Amino acid sequence: MAILNGMRVVEGSAFVAIPLAGMTLAQMGADVIRFDRLEGGLDARRWPVAPNGRSLFWAGLNKGKRSVAVDMKSPEGRELITRIVTAPGEDAGLFLTNLRVRGWMDYETLSRHRADLVMLTLTGDRHGRAAVDYTVNPSLGFPDATGPEGSTDPVAHVLPAWDCIAGNMAVAGLLAAERARLRTGRGQQVEIALKDVAAAMLGNLGILGETELTGQSRPKAGNALYGAYGQDFVCACGRRVMVVGLTQRQWRGLLDVTGTAEEMDALGRRLGRDLSQEGERWHARHEITAILEPWFAARKVADFADAFDKAGVAWSVFRDFRTAMEEDPDLSTENPLFTRIDQPGIGELLTPQSPFAFSAARRADPAPAPQLGQHTEEVLADVAGLSSGEIGRLFDKGVVGGPVPAA
Repeated sequence: MAILNGMRVVEGSAFVAIPLAGMTLAQMGADVIRFDRLEGGLDARRWPVAPNGRSLFWAGLNKGKRSVAVDMKSPEGRELITRIVTAPGEDAGLFLTNLRVRGWMDYETLSRHRADLVMLTLTGDRHGRAAVDYTVNPSLGFPDATGPEGSTDPVAHVLPAWDCIAGNMAVAGLLAAERARLRTGRGQQVEIALKDVAAAMLGNLGILGETELTGQSRPKAGNALYGAYGQDFVCACGRRVMVVGLTQRQWRGLLDVTGTAEEMDALGRRLGRDLSQEGERWHARHEITAILEPWFAARKVADFADAFDKAGVAWSVFRDFRTAMEEDPDLSTENPLFTRIDQPGIGELLTPQSPFAFSAARRADPAPAPQLGQHTEEVLADVAGLSSGEIGRLFDKGVVGGPVPAA
């Protein structure tokens, strides 16, 4: 039995963070019901897409959910969503959204129908303005600290980091409010802003303090690891590796395998720096790299891979996505995280289940994402409590819809 079996969460969402939050809960066993417009939500055709045009983005972030398609412009459609969100049940009345609509899909309105409603809302910024990762990052300074040393062009990151972090914080916020409800019987509204997630991490990682106290912005450092030693090297086989000497064990392992301990000791004496300290290694990074570069340039990855692993060196080969799938068994069914499932409308895909492994609960196999409207009829019956006649009338009027074929 999955750890959240019996919990019901309703999701009205788009983009990354809230769909990720709903999927995370679904993969731990919660019954997550997603509602969308009849023609599909904002993510229905979002890239990346399969060769037939089906959205791999949708398939990836909606695994294991139930899907309801509703005409949200109609009063009947809005009433249906309200009934689904506020349906009775001790483990129900939990709502995730980043599509808040004042006067309808907001906490004040919905809690009139269920006083113990727990509703988590993600906004772009604390003022309610729109924001996504690609606007938050530039506004807070990260692209200006990213890129080759000495360059001036900002570099935006391809990973939507704040969306990913906000999605998992949304899970934590919803479960915390649900736990409070179990203890007190009271529901509540939980709000989180994407930009605040990023701003908080600026403070948590010490970047704000560093900037405030030094009066300087962190400079670009290429692939170097800020504040310690980490650098990329090109090997004799043409492959590039990343090597990190963050901890003392990692640093000593790197020196032992490369046979450069005496040179590093001499370098430290010459520079007046104790290279056993990670911050001192940062200041001496260019000189350290000059010593190590010839060693890597004279060797293929296969020549040192086993020795690095045995010595506890933190390192990796640089790969693109395709090469990673071809070479790394962690991106295959050798890793218990993954299995192959049939995603309707797309075909068989390598698919992750939840990364959590609970000792007292089974980690369930991943379920495919639903087709749009696949569960409309069953949700109207078992959650909204409608009769078959009422459901048929709603389908006939076009208030709700069933599965929509690919365009």
